[in-house]
Amino acid sequence: MKSRLFLFLLAIAGTSVTMGQQRIIECLDFGWRFHSGDVTNAEKESFSDAGWRTVDVPHDFQIEQPWVAPAADEKADNTDVAANIKSRLSSRGFKEMGKGWYRLHLTPADSLKGRRLLLQFDGIMFTGDVYLNGERIGGTDYGYVGFEIDVTDKLRLGRENVIAVMADTREPGNSRWYTGGGLFRSVRLVATGKDFFFGRHALSVTTRDNKYIKVKAEFTNRTRQAARTHVKVFSPEGQLVYEGGKTINRHRMARTVEKDLCDEVKIENAQLWDTEHPYLYKVVAQLLYEDGSVADEVETTFGIRTVEIVPNQGLLLNGKKVLLKGYANHHTLGALGAAAYPRAIEKRILLMKQYGINHIRTSHNPYSREFIELCDKYGILVVDELYDKWTRQHTGGRVPFEQLWQQDIPEWVKRDRNSPSVVLWSLGNELQQDPNQPFNDFGVTMYRLMRTLINRYDSTRMVTVAMHPRYRNWETDSLPADLAMITDVQSYNYRYMYFPGDGQRFPWMKFYQSEASVAAMGQNYFEMELDKVIGMAYWGAIDYLGESQGWPAKGWNQGVFTLDLEPKPKAYYMKSFFKPEEPVVHIAVIEKKGDQMWNGVQTGNDGMSDHWNRIAGQKLSLITYTNADEVELLLNGKSLGKKQNDVKNAKMRNQIRWNDVEYKPGKLVAIARTNGKEVARHQIETTGEAVKLLAIPDVSWKADGQDLQHVRIVAVDKKGRVVQTTNEEVTFQVEGNARIVGVVNGDINSNELTVGNHRSLYNGTCTVILRSTREAGPVTLTATAPGLKPVTVKMSTSDR
Repeated sequence: MKSRLFLFLLAIAGTSVTMGQQRIIECLDFGWRFHSGDVTNAEKESFSDAGWRTVDVPHDFQIEQPWVAPAADEKADNTDVAANIKSRLSSRGFKEMGKGWYRLHLTPADSLKGRRLLLQFDGIMFTGDVYLNGERIGGTDYGYVGFEIDVTDKLRLGRENVIAVMADTREPGNSRWYTGGGLFRSVRLVATGKDFFFGRHALSVTTRDNKYIKVKAEFTNRTRQAARTHVKVFSPEGQLVYEGGKTINRHRMARTVEKDLCDEVKIENAQLWDTEHPYLYKVVAQLLYEDGSVADEVETTFGIRTVEIVPNQGLLLNGKKVLLKGYANHHTLGALGAAAYPRAIEKRILLMKQYGINHIRTSHNPYSREFIELCDKYGILVVDELYDKWTRQHTGGRVPFEQLWQQDIPEWVKRDRNSPSVVLWSLGNELQQDPNQPFNDFGVTMYRLMRTLINRYDSTRMVTVAMHPRYRNWETDSLPADLAMITDVQSYNYRYMYFPGDGQRFPWMKFYQSEASVAAMGQNYFEMELDKVIGMAYWGAIDYLGESQGWPAKGWNQGVFTLDLEPKPKAYYMKSFFKPEEPVVHIAVIEKKGDQMWNGVQTGNDGMSDHWNRIAGQKLSLITYTNADEVELLLNGKSLGKKQNDVKNAKMRNQIRWNDVEYKPGKLVAIARTNGKEVARHQIETTGEAVKLLAIPDVSWKADGQDLQHVRIVAVDKKGRVVQTTNEEVTFQVEGNARIVGVVNGDINSNELTVGNHRSLYNGTCTVILRSTREAGPVTLTATAPGLKPVTVKMSTSDR
C-alpha cells in the first residue's frame, strides 16, 4: 500500500506542481492496522503495531465482538419490554462498548512539496481522535458527520508517517440503537494548490423554473491575480450543454469568498429529475491562473427539478403531487454492521423499490454520502436528518450539544445540498417533550437558530423535526407542541389521526407521518387523506441490530424484511398499496399473535410464514394480501371459497382473513381476480426433505477492494423447492480474489455472529457476503452442510 501511494502521487503530481496544480484525491481505505480495545501509547509514532491485524475500510469493529447477554437479574419475559429495556446493552445490540485503534503507515511523494494537503474522514463511529506522528491533529465529537484536517505543515514528504485513529463507541446510554464502532466510512488524502483552491463541498448548484441553473462556489485566492473560472455542464448522457466562466477580481479584505462562477445558465429542453426518471446533470468547475493553467477542479452532479410542500396538497415534484411512500431505519447494514459499503446500500434501495418504496428518512443521523448519491441515481426521495435529541447524551456524550451544531450543520448541508433526492431537512427526533433542551423552551429557540444556519447554506428546502407524541406531554392531548407550531413541516411519528383536526385549526400546517407502525400497516395509510398529506415512513421496515425488545433478540424484528433482506409475508401487503399498479396476492400463515408495545405504540406484528409443511389436521389462520377485487383459495384443487377485498374498511383493506383452514399436505393456491379475470396467483406447497444446497449470486462485481457479492444459499428438495423448515449449519470456503465479510440469516434471535465462515439456515436460507480484492480474477465459493449435497459457484471480479 505504501509503495502504491508513493508512486501514484509521484506520477501525477511530479510533473505539474507550479503550473496546473490540479486536485489529487487518493483513497486511504486499505492496509490499516487494527487493535480492539484501548492501547497505551498507540498514538505514538514509535509504537510497534507489528502484531496488529490488517483491515480495510469501511470497518466496524463492534460487529465482530461476541454478544453480551443480559445478567440474570436483567432478564424478563420477552413480552415485558419495559423490564428488558433495563439491560444496559439491549438498545446497542448486546455488544460491549469500547475503543478501537487504527494505524496507517504512509509515505507521500516529495513532489507534493508546495501543495496544500488534507486528510478527509467521512466519519468515525462514534467519536474519534486523529494523530499524525504522535501529535493529535483533530477528531470528531459526532461521528456521523465528516471532517477534514489540514496537514500541509505536518505531513513529512518522502518519509514514512503514521496516522493513528482512536474510535470510541462511548457509553451505552449515548445512543438508543446499535451504532457500530470504528472507521466505518472512507478516508482520503487530498492535495490541492496552496494559494488558489476550492473549499470543502465548495459547489452550490441551484435551479429555477426547471430550466435555469446557477453555479456558485467557495474558494480561496491568496495570489495577487484575479480569479478566472471555467465551468462546464454536461447532460445526463454526458454531452456538453454549456461552457463558460468569468473573471472575479481579487477581494481586498477577504481571501476566501463565495461567488457565482458564471452567469445564470439556461438549459434548453431540460430533462427533469423525478422518481421514475432520475436524470442527473454534472457540473465541472475550474479555477484558472492568468496563463490559463488549472489551479483546482471540482465537480458535482445535480438534478433539475422543483419541490414544493403545500398545505392540503402535500409534496409537489415538478408541479405534480407525489406521495412519500417510504421507511425509516437506522444506518446499519445487517451482517456488515455500520460499515458503509455502497453495494450493500444499493442492494437495499433496489429491493425496496421493487416493493413500491420511493422515500427514505435517514433516522436519526446523516447516512453516508454514497447513500445520498445512490438515492439521486435511483429516484428515492430523502428526508435528510441530522440528530436524534439535542442533548449531550444523544450526540456522542463527549461535549455539550451546544458545541456541535454550528460545525455539524454547514458540513451536513453543504455535502448534500446539490442532491435532488433530498427534499426536506430534519433536525431531530422526539424531543419536543423534554424541557431540558437548550434554552429550556422545548426546542423552539434551538430550532430557530439551527434553521437560520441551514438557510445560510440552502434556502431551497423546508426544515422539520419529527415529534412523538405531537403534543408536549403524555397527559395533554389538546394542542400541538410549541415546536410543532413553528416547524416548516409538521412531522408526527405515528399520530396521523391528528392531521385532520390540526389542519382545520391551523390551515397553514403541512403533515408528514415521519414514523408509522408496521403493526398498524395499511390502516395508517388508508386512513390518511392521501391527497392532502406529504406521505409516510414505516419505522423499521427492515429488521436491524439494536433496540431489542428482549433477549435473545439482538435487535428490532418487527420489520417486513428480515436482517438478511428476505421479504416476510407482510412485505407483499405493503407492496399491494405502495405499488397498486402491480397485481399482488400472497398467502400468509399466522404463527403467533404480536402484542409488543414501544413508546406507547403497538409495534408487535403477528408472526407469519409462507410455507406448507405442517402437522396433519392442524387448524390454521391465514391471510391473503391482495390489491385485487377478490381471492379464491384452493387446497389440492378444491375451492375453500371466494372472498371480497373490503376496500371500504381501512383496517382490513387488501387483507382477507381465512380461519380454521385444516392442513392437508399438497398445494394451497390463492387466485386473485379483478373484474372476474385472474390477475395474480400465489402457491405454497408441501415439500420433501432437503437434499442439496443451491447458491444464488446477485450481481457482477468490481475488483476495487470494496465491492460486494451477496450469495444467497438455499436448501431445496429433489424437485428444487425451497425447504423452509431446514436449519442446518452451512460452512463456507472461498478461494481466489475475495474474502468473507459477513454471514447472516433472518433469525435475529440467533447467537451466531455475523462474521466468520459458517451460518445456520433459517427458513431454508442464509447469505454469505464476499468483499472483492483490488486484483481482478476468479472467485470460487463452496458451501457445505451436514446431510445435504454441497454447492460450488464460480464467479469472477472485473477491472471495469
